[in-house]
Amino acid sequence: MFEFDQYLGFLLFLTILTIGFWLMIFLASFVPYWIGGAITELIKEKRAKKQQEQE
Repeated sequence: MFEFDQYLGFLLFLTILTIGFWLMIFLASFVPYWIGGAITELIKEKRAKKQQEQE
C-alpha cells in the first residue's frame, strides 16, 4: 500500500498538523487571557496610584 518513505512523509504531515492544531488552541486561549490580565493589573496600579495621591 505505502512505501516506507511515503509512510514517513505521512507521519511527518500528521505531526506538523497536530503541532499546528495545539499551537492554534494555545494562542487562541492563553494569549488573550494573558493580555487581559496584564490590562487588569495596569488598571489596578493606576487606581492605587490615584488613591495614594488623593490621601
